[in-house]
Amino acid sequence: MVEVVNNNLVLLFVSITSSMLSLVCLGFIFVLTKKNQQNEQKHKVLRQHLQQSENQTAILRSEIAELRSGLLSIGQRLVACENYAKDIAQQQAAQKYDDPDAKIYSRAVKMVELGADIEEIMRECELPRAEAELLMSLHNKSS
Repeated sequence: MVEVVNNNLVLLFVSITSSMLSLVCLGFIFVLTKKNQQNEQKHKVLRQHLQQSENQTAILRSEIAELRSGLLSIGQRLVACENYAKDIAQQQAAQKYDDPDAKIYSRAVKMVELGADIEEIMRECELPRAEAELLMSLHNKSS
């Protein structure tokens, strides 16, 4: 009889212990499930942030591509304008030397700068007195 009581006590102890272990395991499962849900929510938020960042990156890349294209176009236009300005400067320089009147006036201005008098300018450059006087007065004002 003592053996039966001892066996019953052992069985009772084992069943209580197993019930306690089951409750502890259920508690761990509950805690782990809660943490897993929290982690899933954090991951969801992080995925949303990542998606937003990827969208913004795509937008910025397209804007950079547009800016690059615009800058290339502006650069090409600038080169064309510089070439055009050089051509115009060369044409003006060529016209300056092709125009016989311009040669006369350039020579007359140089003579004024070197200190020639009106009579000498009129004789050498074949200019009327009024034009020679005008050149002299313009040179005197600029000096």
